[in-house]
Amino acid sequence: MLRTDLATRVHDHNWRLDPIIRSLLDTDFYKLLMLQLIWRRYPDVQATFELINRHRAVRLADDIPEAELRAQLDHARSLRFTRRELIWLAGNTFYGRQQMFAPDFLAWLADAQLPEYELSKQDGQYLLRFPGPWMLTTLWEIPALAIVNELRSRAALQGRDRFALDVLYARAKAKLWGKVERLQALPDLVLSDFGTRRRHSFLWQRWCVEALKEGLGARFIGTSNVLLAMESDLEAIGTNAHELPMVLAALADGDDALRAAPYRVLEDWRELYSGNLLVVLPDAFGTAAFLRDAPDWVADWTGFRPDSLPPVEAGEQVIRWWRERGRDPANKLLIFSDGMDVDSIEKTYAHFHGRVRMSFGWGTNLTNDFRDCAPFAADGLDPISLVCKVTAADGRPAVKLSDNPAKATGDKDEIARYLRVFGEAGRETTPVVV
Repeated sequence: MLRTDLATRVHDHNWRLDPIIRSLLDTDFYKLLMLQLIWRRYPDVQATFELINRHRAVRLADDIPEAELRAQLDHARSLRFTRRELIWLAGNTFYGRQQMFAPDFLAWLADAQLPEYELSKQDGQYLLRFPGPWMLTTLWEIPALAIVNELRSRAALQGRDRFALDVLYARAKAKLWGKVERLQALPDLVLSDFGTRRRHSFLWQRWCVEALKEGLGARFIGTSNVLLAMESDLEAIGTNAHELPMVLAALADGDDALRAAPYRVLEDWRELYSGNLLVVLPDAFGTAAFLRDAPDWVADWTGFRPDSLPPVEAGEQVIRWWRERGRDPANKLLIFSDGMDVDSIEKTYAHFHGRVRMSFGWGTNLTNDFRDCAPFAADGLDPISLVCKVTAADGRPAVKLSDNPAKATGDKDEIARYLRVFGEAGRETTPVVV
């Protein structure tokens, strides 16, 4: 186990020693799975991603110096997949499958780099955009979020003395270990790290992963972070994300094609992947609409990952849908990952235990929970809801409705059109949990 002295490392910070993005593998596994599909099926599609701060009261452009942001973005653009990384991707077994990534895809990946970005300021926020080929701009989402979140953390800690930093990290470690001890009481727990996008820092995420590996043993099944999976000899965990149905919906001509877009994505996906990778993310345009119109073959998929409804409500909705189609929920999988922390994990586990297979993706509240840990005033240590979403595909606006309207993104007129096509059933505005 690595034992980094986090306080000393932060206090004696050296940019060359600690660039925020160390490798292009420092991303979520679902990015590589989706990228292989995009590269194979949609190589000519142009897609723009943009940084979106849902916490508008936090003025990121006031907290983070532009020169530092540009330096970290430029450093990330200088990276390439290394020979060692490509050999690991080619030779490792993922989800029980050898050669998950095709040789021709890996050959292309060897020369891939993050494309140029556009950066400006407006009303205390950064306008950060990534236009270009979808198979390249998609690679920016996770590094961009990790960079902005860690720069915000660094700004909050800048100038603090070594002793205060030592107290901060000691308290944060004790807080996390207290959560781990509670999770040890759940004998059938299946949990993975989903915390890359909004982590406090790379070094802190690495410590968190080590703590879970030590404290939970086999109940900790892996991490979504591909670099940490490789370095820690863990399973890389992940399936797919909202950008796939968002882009295909944006490209759809007419209402019928728009309504069919979420299922066209799944048809593409099942041609490349199988088994536990056949997991549905149903809420891009509303879970109720997805389940209402879903072809019967979707019920044969391994499971669902509800993402914007309360976990118990979402799980019950999917279980009813399985039963209505004659499927036994006990043979299915539900993955809960939206804003989970130890309280909601315990509650959800107790509610569904023995009724359905469960897995938990633990994100922001694993890798960025420093609430009440600082021995000094440090508002910048509280996590915020920061996302990087696709906003356009081939010049057409991309939309996410979500089950929670507070998480919707896109052009207002297009949102109205999508609501007309998919309906508003099941949508309820609730505070966004990070």
